[in-house]
Amino acid sequence: MTHPHGHDPVRSLFVTGTDTGIGKTRASVALLHALRARGLHASGMKPVASGCEAAREGLRNEDALALIAASDPAPDYARCNPFAFEPPIAPHIAARAAGREIVLAPIRAAADALRARCDRLVVEGVGGWMAPLSDQLMQADLVRALELDVVLVVGLRLGCLNHALLSARAIGADGCRLAGWIANRIDPAMAVADDNIATLRARIEAPLLGVLEHGGPVSDARLDIHAL
Repeated sequence: MTHPHGHDPVRSLFVTGTDTGIGKTRASVALLHALRARGLHASGMKPVASGCEAAREGLRNEDALALIAASDPAPDYARCNPFAFEPPIAPHIAARAAGREIVLAPIRAAADALRARCDRLVVEGVGGWMAPLSDQLMQADLVRALELDVVLVVGLRLGCLNHALLSARAIGADGCRLAGWIANRIDPAMAVADDNIATLRARIEAPLLGVLEHGGPVSDARLDIHAL
């Protein structure tokens, strides 16, 4: 598959995190706002989601709905979130309980349909980088198949240095390109947070795209997507 944007400086992105509950959705929404502020049509996608709620239309995921709301053009739900599961557990286990298996073909078809309508696609992963999608499928397989660049969201809390550096190393070892990282102040009481950011800037080769403030509106985030 040839990437539709070749080696354009801003390629379609895959957003992963140093852990689950680290702010991938906030960062993905901020990226969508930043891309749209540059005059680009940008759409979000959450290929796999657990912890969905039953609605009249079917299962719906809060993260996927947030991405749709931040998108222009806004994708249909089924294309944004092809694999939706109700239990808030690891997706490959939730899929097994539902008698399904997460496979690449429907995700690739949905991504291709979305890319045909927008300039940039922002794809949010599940959990951290090494969270499996099935017994055979890792998130790195999805990233390689869709030829996405990776953005790592670092939740600023005690232990984040180890999680961030391990994640950055794993992304590279999996043959994927880390295009940048975003710091998210998930713990407003964290001591020496700025020193931690400085440490990571010195050790992660990819650029820091911005810092998300605790509780601040995501649309106000100043992300340097020119660095991508």
